[in-house]
Amino acid sequence: MPRILGIYDLPGKTAAAITQIRARGYTEIITYAPAPFTEVEDAVDPKPSGVRLYTLIGGLAGVVTGFALTLWMANDWQIAIGGKPFSSIPPYTIIAFELTILFGGLMTALGFIIKGKLLQFKRHDVYHPRFSAEDFGVVVTCQSRDVPELESLLRAHGAMEVTLVES
Repeated sequence: MPRILGIYDLPGKTAAAITQIRARGYTEIITYAPAPFTEVEDAVDPKPSGVRLYTLIGGLAGVVTGFALTLWMANDWQIAIGGKPFSSIPPYTIIAFELTILFGGLMTALGFIIKGKLLQFKRHDVYHPRFSAEDFGVVVTCQSRDVPELESLLRAHGAMEVTLVES
């Protein structure tokens, strides 16, 4: 399937082009930017990040592990002190809280790696070093019949260059 590369100089033009491309129904869009710009990120994916779910799962796993571990140890190695119950919840909340923070933080880091696709060891063939310096790149995968429409759409939103990349 062919891919079209549009190169822009401003984030506003890039975001407008991406919004129009998504409105036309194209979903396979890759962007390159020299720095994070919220308008470009919101245009590519307006939904909130899925990293929040990783944090929630990690936090819940931490609190369950904290209480289960401490209650299990208190009941397995019982030490009778002044008639106090063996499984008293209030002293164990500190350990549960700490494990909630630990597991939530670790799962958040894992979520960043997975959702951000940070473990890509090779660059795409359309990447150019100027995307790390000053320009913005938008790569759209489309059908062969849609190439003229996308080229005109990218040029209409102020693209400095539009290139057809066969894959």
